[in-house]
Amino acid sequence: MPVTAIGAYEAQSLDRQDNFNGLQLVYLCWERHLMFCAPVTLPLPPDMAFGDFVETVVKPVIAPHPDAAKVDFSQARWRLDDAPFQPDPGAGLAANGIGHKSLLHLDTPGLDGLSGSFN
Repeated sequence: MPVTAIGAYEAQSLDRQDNFNGLQLVYLCWERHLMFCAPVTLPLPPDMAFGDFVETVVKPVIAPHPDAAKVDFSQARWRLDDAPFQPDPGAGLAANGIGHKSLLHLDTPGLDGLSGSFN
């Protein structure tokens, strides 16, 4: 079926960073822990240090999961938008290359979901 254009489409996305009062959206996915069925969306300041992000955001967000207390963040592996990522804990999110609507993957070796459901 042919499609006919009716003119220029000039809509503006409502989730662009300008609409978040200086914050940016960051998505967080905890690999193999599907008690959280989708990445969590977090509005965060771009200058928040990555170490503070882990302590004050990630840990409380994952706390309801039974594996949360077992996470050794010194062994955690990270991916940023599907590329391996080694964050600098003292640098801000933006300085670490984490931008508006970036997807962070947290991989915790040895932890395989509820009752080892990913073994």
